[in-house]
Amino acid sequence: MEISTLAMYHCLAFVWYFFVTYSITHVRAEERPSEVFLYGGQWKYLTVLNLVLQAVFYGLSFLADVMRVIKRLRCAKCISSSRDLLFSVLAFPVSTFVSVSFWTLYTYNRELVYPKSLDGVIPLWLNHAMHTAVLPFAVLEILAMPHRYPAKKKGLILLGFVAFLYISWVLWIYSVTGEWVYPLFALFSPAGLAALFAGSLAVIVSFYNFGEFLNRMIWGQSKF
Repeated sequence: MEISTLAMYHCLAFVWYFFVTYSITHVRAEERPSEVFLYGGQWKYLTVLNLVLQAVFYGLSFLADVMRVIKRLRCAKCISSSRDLLFSVLAFPVSTFVSVSFWTLYTYNRELVYPKSLDGVIPLWLNHAMHTAVLPFAVLEILAMPHRYPAKKKGLILLGFVAFLYISWVLWIYSVTGEWVYPLFALFSPAGLAALFAGSLAVIVSFYNFGEFLNRMIWGQSKF
């Protein structure tokens, strides 16, 4: 894409994710089902955290594009490095994981991840904005422009650290409330839960590798 077209795309993507994040975080309190949105509010859900992540990423992308348009190349290079690191390590693998895992579990038994009581609170379009559209957006970003990936060890350490932080947040919520963020977790013993977390980490790592593979096949090798 030309830089002007790319800037317009990133601006629109940023506005879209900002709007979706605003929409889900302003669900009226009196409409919220009693079994969700308690301790931690919406911020305990990976889906909502991913929306914020995408908004930050596209905001950085738009800023980098603007710096290139106005010939502030040094600033553009610095911002682009942060943008590429954010996309490669988090934005692509997390979006892919959110979409694939959600719809897989939803198809199997929706009550494990998205209770039917939410249908009266969250519109269908918003559900798809959070869980469906994030995947084509992530793939389109790879097709739109090349991204530099960090060394594999560095990328996986960063991804693992963020995964550890989220799992710690989930466990903290359970220790405080006695309720799991997702009903699915209640089906497992401690050992089973550890295996589930490890398996989920393995899946998200595979999505990281898949993103790197796509980027390399389309744009060639490019690393920090």
